[in-house]
Amino acid sequence: MVMSAGRSVDGREQQIVLQQCFHPPRGGFRDHFVMPPEPKYCCESCHLVLCTPRQTECGHRFCESCIADLLSKPNPVCPADLQPLFKEKIFRDVCCHREIMTLKVYCRSAKNGCKEQMSLQQVMDHLNVCEYFEVPCPLGKCKEKIMRKDMVEHLNRKCKHRESTCEFCKHKMALTDLQKHKETVCPAFPVACPNHCSFSSILRSELSSHQHDCPKAQVTCSFFRFGCSYKGLNQDMREHESSSASEHLRLMVARNSALEAKVENVKSELLERYKVLPSLSTRLTEVDGQYEELREKYRQLEQKLATMQKLMSTHSEKLLEVEMELRELRPLRAMREEVEALRGAVESMRSVVASLDSTRTGPGTHTLASLETQLSRHDEMLSVHDIRLADMDLKLQVLETASFNGTLIWKIRDYKRRKQEAVAAKTLSLYSQPFYTGYFGYKMCARIYLNGDGMGKGTHLSLFFVVMRGEYDALLPWPFKQKVTLMLMDQGPARKHLGDAFKPDSNSSSFRRPTGEMNIASGCPLFVAQTVLENGTYIKDDTIFIKVTVDTSDLPDP
Repeated sequence: MVMSAGRSVDGREQQIVLQQCFHPPRGGFRDHFVMPPEPKYCCESCHLVLCTPRQTECGHRFCESCIADLLSKPNPVCPADLQPLFKEKIFRDVCCHREIMTLKVYCRSAKNGCKEQMSLQQVMDHLNVCEYFEVPCPLGKCKEKIMRKDMVEHLNRKCKHRESTCEFCKHKMALTDLQKHKETVCPAFPVACPNHCSFSSILRSELSSHQHDCPKAQVTCSFFRFGCSYKGLNQDMREHESSSASEHLRLMVARNSALEAKVENVKSELLERYKVLPSLSTRLTEVDGQYEELREKYRQLEQKLATMQKLMSTHSEKLLEVEMELRELRPLRAMREEVEALRGAVESMRSVVASLDSTRTGPGTHTLASLETQLSRHDEMLSVHDIRLADMDLKLQVLETASFNGTLIWKIRDYKRRKQEAVAAKTLSLYSQPFYTGYFGYKMCARIYLNGDGMGKGTHLSLFFVVMRGEYDALLPWPFKQKVTLMLMDQGPARKHLGDAFKPDSNSSSFRRPTGEMNIASGCPLFVAQTVLENGTYIKDDTIFIKVTVDTSDLPDP
């Protein structure tokens, strides 16, 4: 059999990397020289013929790899005269290299029968064509090395991985796979019938169709779905069908009667359902009417909610204005001290006036009038300070609940009452007080649906995050990109807080710079199931705590 490996015989062997084959990995040339080489051509270290010769300052020659080994040692010296070696004073001996390459050597395949002689420089060219040189088999799975002159015979007759053709299906494959192919998958390979019928040899591809017609095959009666339980050989099936025709007919009649009974039952059920259709249609009309009423109520509630949102936004702006005024005003403690001092002065003045009033005579009348005028002026100043002090107290109470570090702790009291109001659709949602990422940062708040919203309505507590319009939005980067963490605080000793976190979607309108009082809320409609909330330790004294944290670590200063 002549092999065809996809290339000509001369190109079957792989090209030898001659440079790696020619130069020894370490030391000098180990070739068999025709004439013994002169000592000047031998390395002072390995004593072989020099490979890539290097000459030292003291005049001795070494192979390139040998001198590298010597220089790698501490305080290297020349082994010939023990003179110290210095890397920068060692040079390549080109002249010696040229002379060495002209020395005559025998072919490296001389052990295989090659009688050729050539110069050392010609060894590479000769090995590329030498018929006695061993090259690897070009078939990848074969790891043998064969002399170039024997490669054709190896590929055609000896290689276990040579290409072979199945004599049954003519499919080509490696010789090592041929036997397994015949025994398992060859479609044209003859096999015996598993039922041991008269057909002794059947093609594997036809075995499946033969099984349907094989007289020795075990088959089930074709009337088994009607109730016939007969199983037997294929060759006996015709006799069974002939002898049991009346029985088969009886089974078919029984099955037909059962089917007719089922059809009658289905008709009865359909008639009953048709009778119910008018009442269902009426009920559907009523439900549609109720649905329209609920839609109208929902629309009205949405309008009320929008009004409340606008009102809350107005209060939020006023809160920020109060905050700015509070920074500009004097400390509250100093104002209190000033008021107390004024009160003391007024009381002292009143005492003086009372004393003078009891002893008032002619010349003292003018002095008394002056004191009364001064007392009235102090009273007016005291009233003004009292009003300002009350206003500052109110502003301080509001500002005490605001945070400027990106964290909101929201305390929601009267949970049961607020939950019932949400269930009754009186107050669907609650807004928290505003909080900020800094004094000049983003303004935000939280929105909660105690009876759920959207997918979570009636089953979950829904929690959302809202970006509000702030005084310093023009100085902040948009869209809002800070990570937001929503958390329900566990008031029990385990402290198993429930939380969720998200990174804002830069394409969502919820995180763009607000054009109104606040953006559309974004968060978790299925934040926590009401059964988990109300059966755990998250509610204590009819109060829950919500924590919202905004990551401010990478937020630039305005």
